[in-house]
Amino acid sequence: MSATLLTDRATAPAAPARPGLRGLFWLVLRQNRLLLRTLGALLALAMAGLLWIHVTSSDIVDVLERTGCWSPESWNSRYCWNLVEPIDRPVSWYTDVFQPAVTLLPLLIGVFVGAPLLAQEYERGTIRLIRAQSVGPLRWLAVRLAVPGIAVLALSGVLATLMTWVWWTDIVHGPAAFDPPFQAFTYPVLGLAPIAWSLFALVLGVLVGQVVRRTVPAMFLTGALMGVAHGLVIWARPSFYPAVDRVAAVGIPQPTNAWSLGRGIILPDGTRVSTDNCLFSSDGNPGCADAVASWARYHPADHLVPIQLVEAGILLSLALLLLVAVFRRIRA
Repeated sequence: MSATLLTDRATAPAAPARPGLRGLFWLVLRQNRLLLRTLGALLALAMAGLLWIHVTSSDIVDVLERTGCWSPESWNSRYCWNLVEPIDRPVSWYTDVFQPAVTLLPLLIGVFVGAPLLAQEYERGTIRLIRAQSVGPLRWLAVRLAVPGIAVLALSGVLATLMTWVWWTDIVHGPAAFDPPFQAFTYPVLGLAPIAWSLFALVLGVLVGQVVRRTVPAMFLTGALMGVAHGLVIWARPSFYPAVDRVAAVGIPQPTNAWSLGRGIILPDGTRVSTDNCLFSSDGNPGCADAVASWARYHPADHLVPIQLVEAGILLSLALLLLVAVFRRIRA
């Protein structure tokens, strides 16, 4: 009877494999469960908040248009002011909460996602197990980076799309907001900026963690390097695209939402003097009275896209170089 039972088991068809992920990719997903859930929760909250801003602003705008209270001239009346005043709340949430949060997102990704990714493996000694596995180190590293990389790309891409959409539809074209695209907390949340900076920060943190091999020092160093990189880009950003340089016989008006790089007067000998030097000079700078023309240098609002394209190209190229360095080091 026992022999018969063994024979039956040997000849029985194998049980079908359970559907689902297997192997290395499944393991990496398990390792990143907390990260994926956290990013998913943050994305859901951000989407809900931005949609609330859009819906609330749209409802208020509809009321203003129906009642004839859209133009600022009509706000002198108490009736129109009471209708337009509620729009301050959703606009403040966008400019005072969402913009700073999305601006800090790349830094947080580099410090809390990128830096610990490999630093923890080295610090715990689990990186040594790679050599003893059938999976090669390059394949392991590719999958190890792919899961958080795709998650960061999805998070930053969706946030950038929604932030740009709300800014364009409800802030810039809204009745009571002034938020030029080149402001400190506005530029980093529009277009390609959140995506490029987030991916760069992630790869930078990974390389720092691989070099330092200690989690906490890697996190601090990544934050410092992100600060340096951000400062350098801000310094170089005006030169990413040719600025408009205007000269006129009288004062030059500032275009709406433009980024002013300087303005002033031109002396008879052709010397350009900044307006600040004329206004705040200790001796009054009497030479400013001899001005023969005015000059202004600025980036109009439509330069936002080309400037961001150049900046994103630089950041993604640097990220690619850093990624190559990470893969070369893993083989050493």
